[in-house]
Amino acid sequence: MASEGLHEAAELLDEATVDRHRAIVSLKEELEAVDWYDQRVNATNDSSLADILAHNRDEEKEHASMTLEWLRRHDPVLDEHLRTYLFTSAPVTEVEAEAAAGSGGANPASSSSLGIGSLRGNE
Repeated sequence: MASEGLHEAAELLDEATVDRHRAIVSLKEELEAVDWYDQRVNATNDSSLADILAHNRDEEKEHASMTLEWLRRHDPVLDEHLRTYLFTSAPVTEVEAEAAAGSGGANPASSSSLGIGSLRGNE
């Protein structure tokens, strides 16, 4: 197995598990690259080099986002958690409690509403 980090024998794992492993390893590598580029941008005194490194860093963020989306589409539990926590405005530690309480405000993306209220007058 070319991918590092399998904890079980590859022949015991189904293809979906191995593919998720590949994606997780790739996501880790992309995020590590973001961190390295960030440090390099911060450390250099050459603004043109900093611009190039920042561009490269942001490309890695794109790659990480694409991989995270693939994982979300292939893991229903991860999908549920991402829908709970991402794109919310409440403190992250309070989002779960709000979602459990059914506040409706924890994740506007999970509803078909645009969050602007009714456009109809009271009839």
